[in-house]
Amino acid sequence: MRRIAALRHSLCAIAIGASGALLACAASGADVVVPNHEVKDPHYGDALFQFFQDRYFTSITTLMASQKFDRVWHHADEAEVLRGGMLASYGMTKEAGEIFTQLIQRGASPPVRDRAWFYLAKIRYQRGYLPEAEEALGHVEKRLPGDLEEERALLQANLLMARSAFADAAKALDGLKPGKGVDARYVRYNLGIALLKSGDAARGTPVLDALGKDSAPSEEYRSLRDRANVALGFAALQDNRPKEARVYLERVRLKSLQSNNALLGFGWAADAMKEPKLALVPWTELAQRDASDSAVLEAQIAVPYAYAEIGAYGQALEHYEGAISAFERENADLRESIKAIRAGTLIDSLVEQNPGDEMGWFWNIRDLPEMPHARHLAQLLAQHEFQEALKNYRDLRFLSKNLDDWKEKLVVFNDMLATRRKAFADRLPAVRESQEKINLDALVQRRDGVAGEVARGENEADGVAFADAKQLDLLERLKTVRKLVEDPAADAEVTKARDRVRLLSGVLSWQLAQDYTARLYTESKELRLIDAALAEAQRRQTALADAQREEPARFDRFAQRIAAISPLLQVMIPRVAGLGREQRLEAQDIAIAELSNQQQRIASYTTQARFALAQLYDRANGKQDAENAASAKP
Repeated sequence: MRRIAALRHSLCAIAIGASGALLACAASGADVVVPNHEVKDPHYGDALFQFFQDRYFTSITTLMASQKFDRVWHHADEAEVLRGGMLASYGMTKEAGEIFTQLIQRGASPPVRDRAWFYLAKIRYQRGYLPEAEEALGHVEKRLPGDLEEERALLQANLLMARSAFADAAKALDGLKPGKGVDARYVRYNLGIALLKSGDAARGTPVLDALGKDSAPSEEYRSLRDRANVALGFAALQDNRPKEARVYLERVRLKSLQSNNALLGFGWAADAMKEPKLALVPWTELAQRDASDSAVLEAQIAVPYAYAEIGAYGQALEHYEGAISAFERENADLRESIKAIRAGTLIDSLVEQNPGDEMGWFWNIRDLPEMPHARHLAQLLAQHEFQEALKNYRDLRFLSKNLDDWKEKLVVFNDMLATRRKAFADRLPAVRESQEKINLDALVQRRDGVAGEVARGENEADGVAFADAKQLDLLERLKTVRKLVEDPAADAEVTKARDRVRLLSGVLSWQLAQDYTARLYTESKELRLIDAALAEAQRRQTALADAQREEPARFDRFAQRIAAISPLLQVMIPRVAGLGREQRLEAQDIAIAELSNQQQRIASYTTQARFALAQLYDRANGKQDAENAASAKP
């Protein structure tokens, strides 16, 4: 199965590119290549940003708030797919399924719909909801684009094999033309396993054999290659082909995760070839390893068995007794680990020592807590069921803390609201007084008067209408002088000044005519600025009136929302706390059950060792009796 990190980047692909563009993401999440896809709604971009920062809770709450206020309408389908995927990742697969069903009913595009169902199936499979995952995968109608079709076939085969339909799984994979990525190797591996399990070893063996001899540039490839060789080796042992089994098992790396099983199988292959001395080599190496592995436990009784087969009964007795002692010590260690788990230290310590910013389905455990025997944690953490239970407990702890934070925030919000109410009440009288001093109607009338004068001057092309103060003063002075020079009773000296007065009047008229166009433009521009200022003043006056009427009601609505949230928190806080306790107990039960199974295996191996030891003692006593009887004959 692919690393779960690939699931997030698959979800990114439809979240960003549901309209056709795909997002190519590295499986590690370190390098992201974003296609040329425009995000038209900033609030949708904000949700995506939080998503890519691994802040999934913030992402989904931000997205849902933006959807409520209709802020992501350009990306309605993509937003729903993203929300559905994140809900499914938190185990809310029913709600996610309803979202995808609604997308179908309202006519979402087939590519969006098919990919949505595919990712829901992957998440359900990861969660262990196999029938639900198969049901979701059945909704995919058309071939998925690119490597997704390969992933779909692989997922379909895994689901079929989970219910032992190996022939159908092989059929689903056989017609697939895999590419060159990691998925291609998993396709080949699952195809080979399905063929072997369905009884078609003639076709399954070459597939796994080719994979078992492939070059492996990465640890993931090498691990898969080891698994293929181990599968081939044990299949050959079951078919009584020990020589071939040895060839396959020899390919497994000595320090790999599969090395214990390979060493165990290699020894049984040698035993099947009647070469117990050869079996001692891998079994002795295996018996010295960590006793928490069932293969190591089996090797501890296989070693004395091999010694007995070659007639070294003394060494066989010694190793059987040593195995029984080792089993008793391991059983005591397991009891101590189970006691520590029941005390609740394991689950809480795992969560506390591996904190995360937010809840989410991507969580790596890096630091292990103090335990009486920490080696027992390896087999627990390898369990998918335990990992899911632990992740659910962590999410519930995050929700509990988030609810407690909101409980504290409500007190702050009430204080903020009271401060806002007081500030509004304190400022309102001064604002009203300032408003009353401004006679906006009088200003409008003055503006209309000026506008009328400008319009008259423009219609009459009257430069005097746009004369400045100096020019108006000159016009008044010329008017007075003209009366003097045109007076019939004026003396001759005054009469001589008539021509100069007419000249000055003409020059002034010419200047006014020359300045007419520019001044008309300036006055018109000033009028527009006045109109804009008056419109803004009127808008503010209206807004102020609205605020005086609506702001108290707005305060009341905020108070009602705060009051409505408070009882919800009172109900949800103890409920989430109770669920957290139940989830911790469930995780503890899973851990205890796994260690109890290990105890049962140890009990079985101990019984076998004691029985074999008794047989050796009986054989030794029988041989001694025979020797005594022979020596007693005359």
